[in-house]
Amino acid sequence: MCFLASTQAGLRKLLALSGQSAADARALVDQLGRDYRTADLTAADRVMLDYAVKLTHTPATLGSADVAGLRAAGFDHRGIHDICAVTAYYAFVNRIADGLGVELEPRWETEA
Repeated sequence: MCFLASTQAGLRKLLALSGQSAADARALVDQLGRDYRTADLTAADRVMLDYAVKLTHTPATLGSADVAGLRAAGFDHRGIHDICAVTAYYAFVNRIADGLGVELEPRWETEA
């Protein structure tokens, strides 16, 4: 099973815990897996994901305008920090795992 499938399984569980039906959670996760830009998201969620993608793929291009965009979407200082920190941490952990050749744990095979 690929890492994407394990991430999708975790996201479906999180959405279920937030009260979404299993069908709605699966549909959203499927949309996000295809292309988050076409998924049924709030404007704030889309701005957040745009920022996370930019931080992941082209971090040197980020600037105050990107932070201002998050603020305009309704995120406060703490929210912006959390978006940045979670995105950066996720990338960091994946680089470490990839660099060491870490494989997914077998339990993810049964949770997809």
